Amino acid sequence: MEEKHIEDDLEDDELYEHLNLTADPGQTPLRLDKFIGHHTNSSRNKIQNAIDSESVKVNGNLVKSSYKVRPGDNIIISLAKPPKEPSEVIPQDIPLDIIYEDNSVLLVNKDADMVVHPGFNNWDGTLVNALVFHFKNLPTSKNGTIRPGLVHRIDKGTTGLLVIAKTEYAMQYLAKQFADHSTERTYYCMVWGEPKEDKGTINANLGRGFKDRRISEVFPEGEHGRVAITHYEVIRRMRYVSLVKCNLETGRTHQIRAHMKHIGHPLFGDTTYGGDRALRGNMFSKYKQFVDNCFKIMPRQALHAKSLGFKHPETEEWMQFDSELPEDMVDLIAKWDHYVQHN
Repeated sequence: MEEKHIEDDLEDDELYEHLNLTADPGQTPLRLDKFIGHHTNSSRNKIQNAIDSESVKVNGNLVKSSYKVRPGDNIIISLAKPPKEPSEVIPQDIPLDIIYEDNSVLLVNKDADMVVHPGFNNWDGTLVNALVFHFKNLPTSKNGTIRPGLVHRIDKGTTGLLVIAKTEYAMQYLAKQFADHSTERTYYCMVWGEPKEDKGTINANLGRGFKDRRISEVFPEGEHGRVAITHYEVIRRMRYVSLVKCNLETGRTHQIRAHMKHIGHPLFGDTTYGGDRALRGNMFSKYKQFVDNCFKIMPRQALHAKSLGFKHPETEEWMQFDSELPEDMVDLIAKWDHYVQHN
C-alpha cells in the first residue's frame, strides 16, 4: 500500500478521503493512533490532531485515539486538503451522453454511477477520464490538471446536466456566472412527505457539519456557513412522497439534500441525509415490502439536474437546456402513482 501523509488543513469547504484501511483478519488489538501510524508517514501528533478534530471514523463512528482496532475494522480519514494528485488523468474510452457541443462548450447528461472528477479511490472511471479521452487540450485554469474543463459538478448519485468548458476563456466566463449565481439550475427530486405549501423558499446557511464534516449542516440563524437559497415547488403529491422542483439561487455542496431535510422532507433514498428508510406511512408488512421494492428501483438519492441555463461565452446569448428524467426516477414515480391509486 502506498504510504500517505495526513495534513492539518481543515478549513476548506470540501472533505477529501485520504486513507481508507480495513484491518486484516489476523489483526491483534492495537490503539487506533498506532495502527494509523503503521500505515502512514505522518507524525503521531498529526494523527492525534486528525482524530481529535473528528476527521477519523472507524466503521462509520467517531472514536478516540485509545480505541483498539480489531480484525475487519474499517478506518477512514477525511480531510479538507485534497490528497496528492497523480501527475495526469488517464484517458478512458467511456461513452458520454452529449446533448450539445460547439467550439466553446459542451453539455453532458451524467448517469448515476459516474463520479465527476478523479479523487481518492476514484482515480479512473470518472467523467473527467472520459473527457480527456474524447477531447484534447481541455482548459485547466485554477482547477488544476485533475479537473480539466469543469466549472461545476454534481454528486455521484445525482443524474443530469453539466456544462464543460472547452477553452480557457469559456472556463473563466462560465466560472464567473456560477460565482455570480447568474446561471439557471433546476432539479427534480422525490422527497418524503408532502410540503405544506405548494411553493416556498429555503434561505438557510450551509456549512460543513461539526459532528460529521462530510455532510452539509444547516445554520438557520446564519451563525456559521455560507448563504444558501433554494426555491422549491411541489409538482406532484403522492400521499407519502412528493415530486418537487428546486431552483438553485446559490450552489453549495449538497444544497438541495441538506435544505430539504431541514424542512422535514429528506430526499428518497438519500443515505447521507436519512432518506433511505420509510419516513412516512404505516409499517404494515405490505407497505414495508412496497417501500423496499422502491428502494431497489432507486438505490440512490432521487435527484436529477433537469435544466441548465447560462450565457454563452462567445455569442453572449442565453442558452437553455433541458433533459428527460432518468429511467429509474420515471419508474419510481410510476410505482408510487400506482400505489396511491390502488391503496
